[in-house]
Amino acid sequence: MKIAFACDHGGFELKRELISHAEARGCECVDFGYDGGAKRVDYPEYGYLAAKAVRDGECDLGVLVCGTGVGMSLTANKMKGIRAVVCSEPFTAKLSRQHNDSNVLALGGRVVGPDLAKMILDSWLDATFEGGRHAERIGMVMEIDETGELRDR
Repeated sequence: MKIAFACDHGGFELKRELISHAEARGCECVDFGYDGGAKRVDYPEYGYLAAKAVRDGECDLGVLVCGTGVGMSLTANKMKGIRAVVCSEPFTAKLSRQHNDSNVLALGGRVVGPDLAKMILDSWLDATFEGGRHAERIGMVMEIDETGELRDR
């Protein structure tokens, strides 16, 4: 599995830990930045690059880290075909894959510590989309994504 990673200044340390953890699991990791340092950076620049790699099929999944995870998820969710979720515990991460077929995980470097973040990542990576009634709902989400509308049912 190939995973796109990105962060801003608020998520740099956690992103490094998560990349090491994912690599130890046997995942191929592609780091789209930010590469550290003291300067502040704009999360959309980096979230966009990683989400684009997922959207374009260059990576299977994406993991984005900023201060809260919210800014990165908002950026990623602006891209057609991306279903990004912010998680701060493993249960939601697991269900986001099983029920919502999420393809991008956003985490808050100022919200979750490294050990919890690794548990969240593991739960997310270990889960698979269940399909069935959930596929129908994802189809509805994709219809909104494609057209900006949801037809009457």
